[in-house]
Amino acid sequence: QVRLVESGGGLVQAGGSLRLACVASGRSFTTSPMGWFRQAPGKERDFVASISWNSGRTHYSDSVKGRFTISRDNAKNTVYLQMNNLKPEDTAVYYCSADSTPSPQVPTITAGYDYWGQGTQVTVSS
Repeated sequence: QVRLVESGGGLVQAGGSLRLACVASGRSFTTSPMGWFRQAPGKERDFVASISWNSGRTHYSDSVKGRFTISRDNAKNTVYLQMNNLKPEDTAVYYCSADSTPSPQVPTITAGYDYWGQGTQVTVSS
């Protein structure tokens, strides 16, 4: 059974930092892109960041560019999201995603991913 398990969410004041981690099990994603999305209450799931299989390419949404950094450790089958200078509008449930198909592409839409974690809550207070 393939599982993606996120951790690292929590409550933080504006300007603070959090580091999310997503550990994959059940299969390897070392040749596939992985990503992070987020969903605020009453809104659609939005793209945050994605990374290619070899970390050579990354994409960020305009709203997080310069503040968030995505990285991965293929030896640990893990993807990370370092979030700095957090703002109240970053409050959401953050989801990890992985593509089942080995590819050099780096999708920025939900349709580009086949596996999803259960999500971790990030709350930023003002």
